[in-house]
Amino acid sequence: MPIYNAPVKDIQFLLHDVLKVSASDVPGYEDLEADFTSAVLEEAGKVARDVLAPLNASGDKEGCRLENGVVHTPKGFDKAFAAMKEGGWTALDCDPEYGGQGLPYLMGTAVGEIFVSANMAFNMYQGLTHGAYSAIHAHGTPEQKAKYLPKMVSCDWTGTMNLTEPHCGTDLGLMRTKAEPQDDGSYAITGQKIFISAGEHDLAENIIHLVLAKASGGPEGIKGVSLFIVPKFLVNEDGSLGARNGVSVGSIEEKMGIHGNATCVMNYDGAKGWLLGDLHKGMRAMFTMMNEARLGVGLQGYAVAEAAYQNAAAYAKDRLQGRAVTGAENPSGPADPLIVHPDIRRNLMDQKSFVEGARAFTFWGAHLIDRSVRLGDADAEGLISLMTPVIKGFQTDKGFEMAVNAQQVYGGHGYIEEWGMSQFARDARIAMIYEGANGVQALDLVGRKLAQDGGKHVMAFFEMVKSFVKENEGDERLAGFLQPLKKASKDLQSAGMYFMQNGIKNPNNALSGSYDFMHMMGHVCLGLMWARIAKAAYAGLDAGTGDRDFYEAKIATGRYYMARHLPATTMHLARIETGADPVMALAADAF
Repeated sequence: MPIYNAPVKDIQFLLHDVLKVSASDVPGYEDLEADFTSAVLEEAGKVARDVLAPLNASGDKEGCRLENGVVHTPKGFDKAFAAMKEGGWTALDCDPEYGGQGLPYLMGTAVGEIFVSANMAFNMYQGLTHGAYSAIHAHGTPEQKAKYLPKMVSCDWTGTMNLTEPHCGTDLGLMRTKAEPQDDGSYAITGQKIFISAGEHDLAENIIHLVLAKASGGPEGIKGVSLFIVPKFLVNEDGSLGARNGVSVGSIEEKMGIHGNATCVMNYDGAKGWLLGDLHKGMRAMFTMMNEARLGVGLQGYAVAEAAYQNAAAYAKDRLQGRAVTGAENPSGPADPLIVHPDIRRNLMDQKSFVEGARAFTFWGAHLIDRSVRLGDADAEGLISLMTPVIKGFQTDKGFEMAVNAQQVYGGHGYIEEWGMSQFARDARIAMIYEGANGVQALDLVGRKLAQDGGKHVMAFFEMVKSFVKENEGDERLAGFLQPLKKASKDLQSAGMYFMQNGIKNPNNALSGSYDFMHMMGHVCLGLMWARIAKAAYAGLDAGTGDRDFYEAKIATGRYYMARHLPATTMHLARIETGADPVMALAADAF
């Protein structure tokens, strides 16, 4: 069975050496002293190792089953969910007014990584609930918050998001689910939703569905969509549960991965729902949930890769195959371990350098969210809005690639289910699709986010990179980081300039290059993260008080990324500058 150990030391390094959280001006960060965060992370690691990880393979094999309208989760999930609730893990960064612990979103992100690595499918039950909680917290009335949030914070009640329908996925303006106003102020919701993660299960006494539907009187398309709170069981005035609502599960989807999570077809038959936010402004409220979910999915991309990497590295050290070309390194044994071979090292370094860079990128994004929410920092809000499609799209693409790379280290054993590597690849695959397929993330980045606020935020990012290079160019030790970063940033700016010069007269010139631009920007972001990591690691070496081997490993891993991965920006720029012609050359019937 695969192993997993929480990378507490790596997380602590990012929090305290790179982000320097306890010295930050963000309210609440002053409480994030190293001893406190270490205690939280160590305890989360124990839960992950002892409770969640042992259920990952068994949950994948057993899956969920639907019997008489009830979805049964895999054996052991109920006890694990109870343990998560009792430990307060579901309330970590929620509002204390509703029973939360009030920690910064960054801490919820760090702990969330640990739980996702241990058992992605299981963590989705509480993860979707957190997103629904955030949407109600941001857009609900005081009465709605008081009615739903305390139970959702504790996960006595869980939550979902219902967007997709059989005939429409990304194009939500085509949805057919209707909302008819009732005399009591509620709406009757009728329609069918598909691909609803955690749509029905036996882990909570109630499920609070957030459902997009069209109410009469609204404009056509997406502008006529509203968001509704539709509980599985109606909630009485005193907070007790009442009658079963008109919502039921039609079936469970048969999926490639995340078998331990119930992905449901949900049927709404005149179900009672209550408007969340403004009428015909449903996407505004839903995007509160979706933006959080997209950062969470980006986290899933590298968190699953982290678990896969840990197992691949352990296997490479243990498995004896062949001899090192420079001479036997295990002369007393029949062969050398796999890890002596350069191609295995390349594979593992690809994984390690991506995972650690992506973790830093995601934590920085969570820090921007904290600045936006806790300080009202509009620049931070704009920057994380720009970065969200990159975090989601780039990291899930690369995360899946790295899970496959980890599987490859095992050779034939990686393809055999008993070794568990197949599950990492299968689970990671969905992250490239849900919460907006990655092609859509790229279109959002190029079509909307680059020009947002007159291009202010992308220009601020370029200036951030430029300033970091200028401030540190006197440190010769960082030359191997600063020069590649500078070159990659110029490639990114050249791509943006190409879009400006060629995308207006022919938008396909921009959209044909959007995917390459998303990956190019992802590489530049990870390059910036690795430059910051290297600076912190050198500072640790200079102080002489930390783990020298740890700091040196960070620097060597960062140098690998800068040398072997950051040059990909040149390739992506070359593709972008070919424009739309190679992409659009064939007529549709030639495919």
